[in-house]
Amino acid sequence: MFSQDAEQLTFGFIAGLPVVVQRHEGQLTSDAGLLPIAEWDRRWGYTRRMAACLEQDQRRDPRQRQRGSLPRHERTALLRQRLFGVLAGYEDCNDHDTLRGEPVFKLIADRLPHDEDLASQPTLSRFENAVTAADLQRLNDFLIATGLEQLRRQHGGKLPASVTLDLDATDDPTHGHQQLTLFHGYFEQYPYFPLVISEPTTKHVFMVWLRPGTVHAALGVDDDLARVVRALRQARPDIQIHARGDAGFGVPTMYEGCEQEPENQGEKPLTYTFGFATNARLKKLTEELMARAVHQYEQTGQKQRLFMCLDYQAESWDRPRTRIAKAECHAQGTNLRFVVTNRPHVKTEEDAQREYDDYIRRGESEQRMDELKNGLKMDRLSCHRFKANFFRLLLHTAAFNLLNAVRQSDALPEVLRCGQPCTWRTLVIKVAAIVIQTTRRVIVKLASNWPWWRHYRTVGQRALSFQPGP
Repeated sequence: MFSQDAEQLTFGFIAGLPVVVQRHEGQLTSDAGLLPIAEWDRRWGYTRRMAACLEQDQRRDPRQRQRGSLPRHERTALLRQRLFGVLAGYEDCNDHDTLRGEPVFKLIADRLPHDEDLASQPTLSRFENAVTAADLQRLNDFLIATGLEQLRRQHGGKLPASVTLDLDATDDPTHGHQQLTLFHGYFEQYPYFPLVISEPTTKHVFMVWLRPGTVHAALGVDDDLARVVRALRQARPDIQIHARGDAGFGVPTMYEGCEQEPENQGEKPLTYTFGFATNARLKKLTEELMARAVHQYEQTGQKQRLFMCLDYQAESWDRPRTRIAKAECHAQGTNLRFVVTNRPHVKTEEDAQREYDDYIRRGESEQRMDELKNGLKMDRLSCHRFKANFFRLLLHTAAFNLLNAVRQSDALPEVLRCGQPCTWRTLVIKVAAIVIQTTRRVIVKLASNWPWWRHYRTVGQRALSFQPGP
């Protein structure tokens, strides 16, 4: 028999009959919608493989190693606590002190509702702080490997002939005394400055890299991009890879890294399109183009977008490179923008417009940033140690990739296919249920008048029909 909490609230909006609200210590949950996602996870082997990226010594926390005892909490269970907690909106380790006996989280961690409680906040914090640099490298390889699986799933079982990689950097304000935050003069704050590499058709994040707060946007990106490119070419040597990024990535090290000849015969050169900052010389070269855009706007009253290609070589460059200029005039004024590209056969105004319009599609990748930062609280990097915060960043990214894999299906209603994490919490994840454990099964009972049962059932059927590739 379950006891009831003595603390209660009594409302009097019903005439003559009080409404008493009490807490109940029975097997109740508010997150039953995590179960279909957990089914998908098991069939894909997602968190199991992710846990395998961690050092074998992660099986025990330091106190257990000293005692020589076996761990109470396996690393896979700890990982699932944190990852599924992020999906459900419990992004802090502190939240798990009150979730230790939560029946759905126990099921996700391969325990029955009546089994012993899950790990507490101190145990989870030790788990995060035990991560090594080699672990972080392997976890990024895991993001790449699952990204390849997503690409194959999206394209009929094999990799496509061409793929685009979007590069993004974002400021992550810190609070406290985290290692390597440092002061960034442009942002006027103490941030981290993580890098995100994603693919637009699957929306999968192939790599995240946590960086100190004062680095340039392009620092280390050439090596990180090369790592993803190498994995793609190993899977399909003739794949055509195109990299896109804003002006923060338009620096010589990125040009030179992308322009290197492929190591193996049959591999195609890497192409790129990066934003490029306006300067006085470029303004002079495009004066006529802007004047023509202004004149046409004055004549028609309609927004004008004119383009041109030009070969441009800065003093420090060893060769000229193709610049695309866009001169725009509309009711709010004029707008002059430039991009640099090494794509061949970009000569005419039509070529320039096609390449520029392809470049601005990278703006869709900003939605990944929105979902990671605002939906899944990627910026909750509040550990003191840099490596622990790097691990947290990878946890939040892996949670995003898992949810993203589940929603990539025409079988789901559009509201879920396009839905951000907050939408999934509202329509699927956050649903109250009674959990009953018997000798033969575990029963999860949802309210019969819950309005989103159809969405839940569709997600569950999708998970049950999922067949992972080899």
